[in-house]
Amino acid sequence: MADNYDDYSREELLRELRLRDRRPRFGLVWERKEIEHEKAVNDDFVTLDFDPALSCGDAPYRNLIIEGDNFDALRYLRMTHAGKINCIYIDPPYNTGSRDFIYNDRFVDKEDSYRHSKWLEFMYRRLQQARELLAEDGVIFVSIDDNEQANLKLLLDSVFGEPNFVSTIVWEKRYSPQNAVKWFSESHDFVIVYAKNKTNWYPNLLERSDEMNARYRNLDNDARGVWKSVDSTAQAGHGTASQFYILTAPNGKQHTLPNGRCWLYTEPVFQKMVADNRIWFGTNGNNVPAIKRFLSEVKQGTACQTIWKYADVGHNQEAKKEVNDLFPESSVFDTPKPLRLIKRILQLATNKNSIILDFFAGSGTTAHAIEKLNAEDGGNRRFILVSSTEATTDEPDKNLCRDVCAERVRRVMQGYTNKKGEAVTGLGGSFAYLRSHRHPAETLFNSIQHEAIWTALCLTHTETVSPYNADALVQQLELETANVLYLPKINETVLEALTTALATDSTLLIYSWQPGLLRQHFEDERVSFLPIPQFLVDRFGNK
Repeated sequence: MADNYDDYSREELLRELRLRDRRPRFGLVWERKEIEHEKAVNDDFVTLDFDPALSCGDAPYRNLIIEGDNFDALRYLRMTHAGKINCIYIDPPYNTGSRDFIYNDRFVDKEDSYRHSKWLEFMYRRLQQARELLAEDGVIFVSIDDNEQANLKLLLDSVFGEPNFVSTIVWEKRYSPQNAVKWFSESHDFVIVYAKNKTNWYPNLLERSDEMNARYRNLDNDARGVWKSVDSTAQAGHGTASQFYILTAPNGKQHTLPNGRCWLYTEPVFQKMVADNRIWFGTNGNNVPAIKRFLSEVKQGTACQTIWKYADVGHNQEAKKEVNDLFPESSVFDTPKPLRLIKRILQLATNKNSIILDFFAGSGTTAHAIEKLNAEDGGNRRFILVSSTEATTDEPDKNLCRDVCAERVRRVMQGYTNKKGEAVTGLGGSFAYLRSHRHPAETLFNSIQHEAIWTALCLTHTETVSPYNADALVQQLELETANVLYLPKINETVLEALTTALATDSTLLIYSWQPGLLRQHFEDERVSFLPIPQFLVDRFGNK
């Protein structure tokens, strides 16, 4: 029975709180108070600035590549895509201490006493945002190695809830041993899988391989097609009395049960299966009876196992060759993931219309795999990639997002010349290139630009980007249920245009800096007037 805390005195409540704080807790704890506050965690409003020169294909842009801090990007996406993402895949820094993890613009090395805490705080903030972006039947896959695997599992338990843990996959990332090691030759990484709500998400079945199907033959020319024989007995402890009998074959031979076994079916059911030619007694009719399982009657797919061999999903060297083939002019990225690995995740976790997010996009493998799978199955999957520039004091002009991630996706879409000098046909598609931009709350009303407002409204209503037309008095999106209008300013010409728009039967969502003024001119139940930028600020929140 719970205590009635309403009856406690102040001193009694304080005593209970002190007792609670002294009790040992099970779970992950890190030094959040001791480590330096992450600069990305602030109350700034974030906008995305559209760069047409670095974008690819034609508008409206269905895919997004965002340059900037991924915490900023995630806060922005929470405003436009909350509950809309079907699958997240991320390959975060592994925190090896070898200049792979940057915290507050500085590399974290192995000698940093708060190395693990900084990494956990960094990941915790981003995973919190990511969870809000997932649809109720959404799922997240996170690549990691042994440096942080144990900590990450507990962290994901904290963010997503332990009941939503799906599995830990072991990926065989190397195909040959490393001989120059002191302990063991490391051959694997992990992919940890959590659902937003495990009761709502189930993986797709994988396609059956030719090797699996080759096990089915048709030894008796059965009209139902190829089949394979399976054991007709089960453990005796699982059977009832009706499953213990001597089975008489069509040729009169009697078959007795081995010790500790029972027949799978009762005798009447078994004899019906014999009559239906579903029991195989061998070519001469004397073999131990076996059940014929027809390929046409089995599931048209197979459940995915938790050990992924490099022969099936690729390895590190394969991934490097794929990137080098796209960039024959130079080596641009050291630790990509193979296309087949990401494709396996997409096959398990998406349908043809899914939206996939990767906020540690690296070399852009996720987008490449999405485009490749769409080309194979006619899908319309969309991607959102987030990548930083990874510029440092030593390399101030470095821009991984622009020069590697976006460039790779552009070449995949438009075509390229590979390392052998061969022309590779593009897969088609488009993406908008966007840069995150922070606005201190006190300057927002003066600093936010019309183009950024329009991009936010496009993404909020359509998850696509249409360029802002500076020559148009009214920016407009046509939706199935309504038309969305943005009015950068109000004058007589704009009011006349709205009067014309109201002459149609359309429902209008009108975003304006002066909604009160518009309400004075128009009274129509088909029109909603929404304040800018307050509408976006309210959706953005302050986390």
